[in-house]
Amino acid sequence: MSGSHVGVIIVGAGLGGVRVAENLRANDYAGPITIIGAETHPPYDRPPLSKSVLLGDDDRVDLKPAGFFAEASIDLRTGERVSAISPGDHTVTIEHTDDPAQSDTLSYDTLILATGLMPRPLPGTDGLVGVHMLRTIDDAIALRAEAETASTAVVVGAGFIGCEVAASLTKRGLSVTVVEPAPTPLAAALGEQIGELVTRLHRANGVDVLTGTYVDEVLTDGPRIRGVRLDDGAEIAADLVLVGIGSIPVTDYLDGSGIELAAPESGGGIACDHRGATSAAGVFALGDVANWRDEGGAARRVEHWTHTIEQATIVAHTITGTHATISASPPYFWSDQYGLKIQVLGSPRAGDDVHLVDDDGTRFLAYYSRDGVFTGVVGAGKVGAVMKRRAQLLTPTQIAEVLG
Repeated sequence: MSGSHVGVIIVGAGLGGVRVAENLRANDYAGPITIIGAETHPPYDRPPLSKSVLLGDDDRVDLKPAGFFAEASIDLRTGERVSAISPGDHTVTIEHTDDPAQSDTLSYDTLILATGLMPRPLPGTDGLVGVHMLRTIDDAIALRAEAETASTAVVVGAGFIGCEVAASLTKRGLSVTVVEPAPTPLAAALGEQIGELVTRLHRANGVDVLTGTYVDEVLTDGPRIRGVRLDDGAEIAADLVLVGIGSIPVTDYLDGSGIELAAPESGGGIACDHRGATSAAGVFALGDVANWRDEGGAARRVEHWTHTIEQATIVAHTITGTHATISASPPYFWSDQYGLKIQVLGSPRAGDDVHLVDDDGTRFLAYYSRDGVFTGVVGAGKVGAVMKRRAQLLTPTQIAEVLG
């Protein structure tokens, strides 16, 4: 297929890539569409990996039925990765993941980059048996397999992935310790007050939550880990370690392309305008890897499932020259832990004022405000109460009005 021409090439076979292809067809785009995915699996949904897949409830979390891509005349190429892009020539170079020496070159009219994120590794753990990160379904299945014979686990990092994995491993019967340098879990995202409530939830379910400390060394017997040593010298035995210390936008294939990357202080990733266009003509980016500027000029990269859906709609309509009708909605994401749905609606920040309006010892509801203006709501086990505040987050609303 070397030298073939494709109307639209989509790099990345995750949620963003599949949804933008689907939207292009829905907008009557009739040209060739090719999706290129580095994994050998058909496109699947990632949020269940730390929950139902790790628990063994699901093995298949496909985004589309098996026949969708053929029926939509979409060429899905799995087990291949784009290694280089030449925007001037409108070409991409593709390597086969099982044989990097074998490569193809495709030319395009329009290129869409939706390559997502890769986990940030814990220094000094490369190649160690028993150390896991969680990005792919293969990662989840490998972690699940090891959890079947393990009795103890250390989760390094108490962000959303770390918290979800800790909850799932606990449900599987492991004794779990969470190690987090910040004062509480989720402190960077939601602040310490709500982080304390999340700490309470984990401890109530038997997890040992250690905060204000970090892993100084992973202890080993040969190539296999046996535990960790903390910065204060304390040692924790562990049959397995899950590293959840953040993610990095996948942009290595852009080296030498001239496509602009966003500044680290705005979240990094691929710099885009408010409709996903990059600095290269005919090239768009969306999803976790993309750093979009809003119409006011502020740049940010958002790692939300719903945000990716909206961006896929906008990019498809931009390419086809059609009008995108997107219902106004505030940013939203959720996390399932111990049978509770923890929801975040709006744009709360760790430094915002927090107004705890309901707390029964397990379930809670809190509003966030900045300079007196309502910015977000966070709830655990309060689905209806969270979602009823959507309209008030669409326009500037005084927190006093929300508190009533």
